Amino acid sequence: MKYLNILMLALLVGFASCDDDDAPEAENEEEVIDQVILTFSPAGAGADVVVTATDPDGDGAADFVTPAIALSVDQTYTLTLEINNTIEGESITDEIREEDDEHMFFYEFTSGLFSSPSGNGNVDSRDGAVNYDASENDADGNPLGLTTVWQTAATAQSGKFRIILKHQPDIKSATSSAQDGESDIDLEFDITVN
Repeated sequence: MKYLNILMLALLVGFASCDDDDAPEAENEEEVIDQVILTFSPAGAGADVVVTATDPDGDGAADFVTPAIALSVDQTYTLTLEINNTIEGESITDEIREEDDEHMFFYEFTSGLFSSPSGNGNVDSRDGAVNYDASENDADGNPLGLTTVWQTAATAQSGKFRIILKHQPDIKSATSSAQDGESDIDLEFDITVN
């Protein structure tokens, strides 16, 4: 009987010492993103150019249907991005903004489409020019990229426009690139400037 009591006491102590701290941590579940709305707002007069990319099954960063973008020549546009999970009816934009130290948008475009920024963006090289809105910079001064500014070329052009959202927890820095972290979004659009 004495041994049975000792065994029961040991079991009780063992169960009592197990708590939630000993449980394995849940994985950081990826958000479902199935809609990305691009709004190009022209400086001065003119209607916004709104393009909505959708992912019918909500599964994957690159499975989106991307309609063509048509912009006017020699025009300055402010591009704002809205990221949504329409399956669950939630905006992901605010979450990205709140986690600005873990996220960054990278842009790639056909050279010649824009007079500013010039070049082809910063997907192949972090040093490539992109006109980020500095008011969205994270606490370390690194850009987020939900808002950017684009000056189209003075003559008609056509090409590609690509947006990549990288999730870079604990690695986003002044030198982290489009090759670092996981891609939450990777969209490529046909684009014309007329």
